[in-house]
Amino acid sequence: MSNKPSIANGKPADDRPLIFAVDDEPMLLELATMIIEPLGFRVETFRDPIAAVRAFSLANPLPELILTDFSMHQMNGLDLIRDCRRIHPQQKILMVSGTVDESIFKDSPHKPDAFLAKPYQAVTLARFVAELTGRD
Repeated sequence: MSNKPSIANGKPADDRPLIFAVDDEPMLLELATMIIEPLGFRVETFRDPIAAVRAFSLANPLPELILTDFSMHQMNGLDLIRDCRRIHPQQKILMVSGTVDESIFKDSPHKPDAFLAKPYQAVTLARFVAELTGRD
């Protein structure tokens, strides 16, 4: 059995644009999904950033946006940005964090396209997603 989406009428069963959400806190992944899916996106969640990078390297099509936390156990958000941009340099990435601010990447060669401090309002996340995916 294949992991590919089934095809109906020549189109994938779920052709909504894809967003990857990466956070080691399951509740925050669920919250992000509840905010983003009603905007017309399909959300694939990852608690393990290493698994997210692996999935990104195999993704076809690529996600329109990666939403990542900064502080995670296996690697931080800047490491994830570095690894994903090695694969696809133009990948749009939104970093969120409740433990650091934008100064964390000031001197880094690996910067997100936007930064959102936690806790955030649902409407603010929705606005960032719309802007970064060109759907505003």
